[in-house]
Amino acid sequence: MATNLQATMIEGSVAHHMYRTATPLVVGLLAMMSFNAVDTFFVGQLGESQLAAMAFTFPVVMIYTAVGIGLGSGSSSAVAQALGLGDYAKVQRLMTDTLTLTVLLSSLLAFLGWLFSVEIFTLLGASPELLPLVLEYTSIWFLGVPLLMVPAVLMAVLRSFGWSHIQGSAMLLSAIANAILDPILIFGLLGAPRLELAGAAWASVIVRLGVLIGMAYFLLSKADVLATVELRLHKLWDSWRQVLKVAAPAMLTNVIVPLAGGVMISIVAMFGEDAVAGLGVALRLEPLVLIAFYALSAVAVSFFGQNLGAAKFNRLHQASRIAAIFCCVLGVVVAIVLAFIAPIITGWFSDSEAVVEVACLYLWIVPVSYGCYGIVMFVNAAFNGLGQPLPAFLLSVMRVLGVCLPLAWLGHYYWQLSGVFVAVSLSNIIVGIWAYCWLRHRINTLSVQ
Repeated sequence: MATNLQATMIEGSVAHHMYRTATPLVVGLLAMMSFNAVDTFFVGQLGESQLAAMAFTFPVVMIYTAVGIGLGSGSSSAVAQALGLGDYAKVQRLMTDTLTLTVLLSSLLAFLGWLFSVEIFTLLGASPELLPLVLEYTSIWFLGVPLLMVPAVLMAVLRSFGWSHIQGSAMLLSAIANAILDPILIFGLLGAPRLELAGAAWASVIVRLGVLIGMAYFLLSKADVLATVELRLHKLWDSWRQVLKVAAPAMLTNVIVPLAGGVMISIVAMFGEDAVAGLGVALRLEPLVLIAFYALSAVAVSFFGQNLGAAKFNRLHQASRIAAIFCCVLGVVVAIVLAFIAPIITGWFSDSEAVVEVACLYLWIVPVSYGCYGIVMFVNAAFNGLGQPLPAFLLSVMRVLGVCLPLAWLGHYYWQLSGVFVAVSLSNIIVGIWAYCWLRHRINTLSVQ
């Protein structure tokens, strides 16, 4: 039996646990999010058409990433609660069976994405002229879908053990490798063939393969967290059901955002190719400035899962209060900084004044709401950690479908691009306030049951 598995977040300072676990993730996520920014930077040197083609792939890339994150949330929640209860054999069984599910599901989704590529990107609004460039990238990228999802689930479960430093190190090394491989394969340096957009895709696939090999080595040789693969379907289903209870709604929750992003790109496409390219630049930069919020939400699943298992409800209240204050303060700081530096950083990605103008417009309007968006992310993760994914799903649906898209449609009609971006900002603020109140109420309800 594994002796290195234990609940590490049910005692001691709440703020210290959140800081200690989130800090390595900030470094790792910053490095990992630079994947998209680095790809965008080098692809931008190829031309505006290539930059716009990559922008069209963004919603699809995010959907597949969201599925991996959702599976990770489900497995992390189930594992964290088992840790809180001290059931280490269940931890090993859950982790092993979840990996089996991830391999099967990611392989199926990769095949479906490759098979229906033309239909998907035509629906998103890619013109006949841009479609070959889009397919040049995605025909390779879809091969790496399992290499994207399996490590995502592994990293989520490792956070449940308090081993976020392993994830941080893996992300940092992979980002460095991607930054090295991108120019070599895109521009044909050091004797390599010039692959252009396909080169960016091949760089991602190669790097993610390296991450998977490294994590497999760690799990098999350094950590006692895996059991024998279960071949009996009814036994597998017992584990899968526990994980999917949270993972299925979490996947839907995470998929809603990129699906809405696809609709948003369709709306923006009405203003021309430069507008799509400018939005693509902003959307590639946005995750970099939201790093701390992503790290905080990643910690929330494990923290809330362990403390729920241990019935430490006062610690859940403390965590939600600390997170809300942190998000509001950081959101204000980020908005102020971006207001000054947006023209500089967007200019790194394109020489087109029209592209830079759209990217800056987004980064001047939407960051006003980043603090509230951070609260939404934290609350969604906290509900998943509590094993109650329905509120997170409803919050995401309302933010995107109930508030953002209707306002964006009205905004584009009356105020053009500015109206679209104001709609995004308003939806974050409205739902952020609602989310925080709902989480506090749910913790109170659980504590008296």
